Amino acid sequence: MKERAKDYYVNQGYSCSESIIRAAIDEGLCPKDLLPCATTFSGGMSSGCLCGTIAGSQIVLGYNFGRENTKGNEVTARQKAAEFLEEFKKRNKFTCCRILSKDVPSENKKAHCSKFVSDAAEILEAMLKVKV
Repeated sequence: MKERAKDYYVNQGYSCSESIIRAAIDEGLCPKDLLPCATTFSGGMSSGCLCGTIAGSQIVLGYNFGRENTKGNEVTARQKAAEFLEEFKKRNKFTCCRILSKDVPSENKKAHCSKFVSDAAEILEAMLKVKV
């Protein structure tokens, strides 16, 4: 999933959040109907705050563990969300797009942010292989 997400981001024109969802769709972890939901989450939801890879991952976690889903419930979904964030912060220290990409020239942004796409996909896949 990690390499697919990175390829979608770097080579196929998908945003960071869309790349996570697209790779999750390919792995059968969520339906293709979720892809349009991810479009507005790139670039820190256009505010520069929450990294789009995190937002995309949270959409997939919510789909798999959220309310009215037989795999989980609201408590499970929130636990998974916190677990994801904890691991992402261990790897990258921050969750804010603006801080993660501070001082990165726009021509280097794809290469720089591809690490966050890879990390998010790897964390998400590991969490979903375990399920609840």
